[in-house]
Amino acid sequence: MIRSHELWRNSREQRWRLSSVTQALGTSEVTQRSVIAVVDDDESVREAVTGLLKSFGYRAVAFERAEAFLSSEVLSDTACLIADVQMPGMTGPDLHRRLVAAGEPIPTILITAYPDQAVRTRALQNGVRCYLAKPFRDEELLGCIRSALVSHALEN
Repeated sequence: MIRSHELWRNSREQRWRLSSVTQALGTSEVTQRSVIAVVDDDESVREAVTGLLKSFGYRAVAFERAEAFLSSEVLSDTACLIADVQMPGMTGPDLHRRLVAAGEPIPTILITAYPDQAVRTRALQNGVRCYLAKPFRDEELLGCIRSALVSHALEN
């Protein structure tokens, strides 16, 4: 499980690195207008991840289930999706496939407490940006987010 103290470690240095990347992208627009959606059935993970993202100036919105995200008003504003691999109902990989099939390929980061090499390989082959095992370091997640935002900015 992700630990909140690990997420907040070295936050000043990470903010500086993130601000450098966002300045290169023209980012206040990326961070202020775009949404990073966090879909995870574990409330503590949702809170820790959205708290970290908000501390870096991102618009982070949390959802307990994939279906709630799909029916939300932020779907069209989402620049990056962070989704748990195993959730009740629609899984993270299923959510990614559904978005791609619907013509809304949001750069996706999958997170899991149960890493599986076959699932990872299949997800990355299907266009998932990153696959992270919990607990992950905040630097790993932020690196994946930067990559996702760059790809989103280039596609739009």
